[in-house]
Amino acid sequence: MIGPLPKDIPDLPPVPGMPTLLPSTVPSTAVVAVVHHPKVAAYRLIVALTAAAAVAVDLRLGSPAQVLSYFTIQVNVLLALVFALSAWRAWTAHRPLPALVAGGTIFYALIVGLVYHVLLVNEPGPFSMTGQTGAPTGWAALTNQILHTLIPVAALLDWLLMTSPVPLGLRQARTWLLYPMTYLIFSLIRGERLPPGAPERYLYPFLDAGRLGYKSVLANALLLGLAFFALALFMVALDHVRPDPTRRQKTGFRLQPPVG
Repeated sequence: MIGPLPKDIPDLPPVPGMPTLLPSTVPSTAVVAVVHHPKVAAYRLIVALTAAAAVAVDLRLGSPAQVLSYFTIQVNVLLALVFALSAWRAWTAHRPLPALVAGGTIFYALIVGLVYHVLLVNEPGPFSMTGQTGAPTGWAALTNQILHTLIPVAALLDWLLMTSPVPLGLRQARTWLLYPMTYLIFSLIRGERLPPGAPERYLYPFLDAGRLGYKSVLANALLLGLAFFALALFMVALDHVRPDPTRRQKTGFRLQPPVG
């Protein structure tokens, strides 16, 4: 027969070399909201189609190579693609686009609207384009207002009323400036490659190196760059204090494997 077990059993010493198991935690990024946003998806799809249609009309009215060289056109092409993808994600309850992409698109759309209304159509301003080429008419006037006014306002409303705060940071604000800097270099190289006196050699009056000289153009670019950075910082600060417009909605949750 087996004798009774002793009441006091000494603890066994730990086996040397055995790793200590850390508690397993589920990252917050693995918990995603399962939400279907049909209204948000429809709004973003309408904005994307409107921007794409306006760009298409401009391409039919002018030279495609010249039209696509405008900062306004490039931004609206980007916005149409980003908003179409955001509409699909909102419809299928996927995670929203990264803040660097979504916020940057809003930032560039705001630049388009502000530069147009503050500098390009502000008379009598030194960089007003209405006195040089005259006000557009017909379809050109319609697309002009859509690309410079309607789309920037629609993008801003989407950010304020349909997008949750991330929040944004200084890293995104600095990164957003790379595209305007690249466009400045592109614009100057394009102007140098075209012959003097060619129409639309420099697409924006404040970047006209042939008339102003490179010193003045670089000074204008520096002032605009500082203004753009101030706008980016304002967006970052606002994103930290603005309320979440999606918080009122009831959401369910599912657990997904962590990504990355």
